[in-house]
Amino acid sequence: MKKAVVLLSGGLDSAVALYLAKSQGFELHPISFDYGQRHHRELDAAKAISKAVGVANHQIVTLKLDKWGGSSLTDSQLEVEDGNVDRTDIPVTYVPARNMVFLSVAASLAEAIGAQDIFIGVSEVDYSGYVDCRQEFIDSMEKAINMGTVMGAEKNMPIKIHAPFVHKTKAEEIQLGAQLGVDFGLTWSCYRGGEKPCGTCDSCLLRAKAFAEAGVIDTAL
Repeated sequence: MKKAVVLLSGGLDSAVALYLAKSQGFELHPISFDYGQRHHRELDAAKAISKAVGVANHQIVTLKLDKWGGSSLTDSQLEVEDGNVDRTDIPVTYVPARNMVFLSVAASLAEAIGAQDIFIGVSEVDYSGYVDCRQEFIDSMEKAINMGTVMGAEKNMPIKIHAPFVHKTKAEEIQLGAQLGVDFGLTWSCYRGGEKPCGTCDSCLLRAKAFAEAGVIDTAL
């Protein structure tokens, strides 16, 4: 069975990516990051999702990106602003180079275990406009990974980054997740944390809009 490293934040997108990798017959190696974010609700969700899908080797890696902040998700001095689904600028929730860092660590794990596949649940269609969710970035990271690993550069065992939702809407992703049997009630998207989703941050608004468009009930509410 081929191995796949799956970036699992505990959010909606990464959960569907995990189930998709499973449906394609991969041996799953999910990896999550405690990067100094303002709450751990997503990490709790990642643990629950891993358990639900039957994975015993879920890893959580600690990275202290809050040491320099630069995002309302890692800097306690910055507030998570209310969302705007029509926004065209990059919101303050963008964490500098986060997916670049995460994919680099995922590549290290992949090479260590002999996995040639990495899954990440990013999209450039109806998300918050983050630069590290675009096709050009994914293509460039895949090239860099294969130039900077023995597997890719010397052994002719290239590592593939799968970004299956990069050109899909969030609604299309939800419909796929429903087909795959994803328990959306286990996922967490809210930037603010708390007992229940705030319903007003960018992530909550995008999620609500997508579930409505998909015609699927959000069981996390």
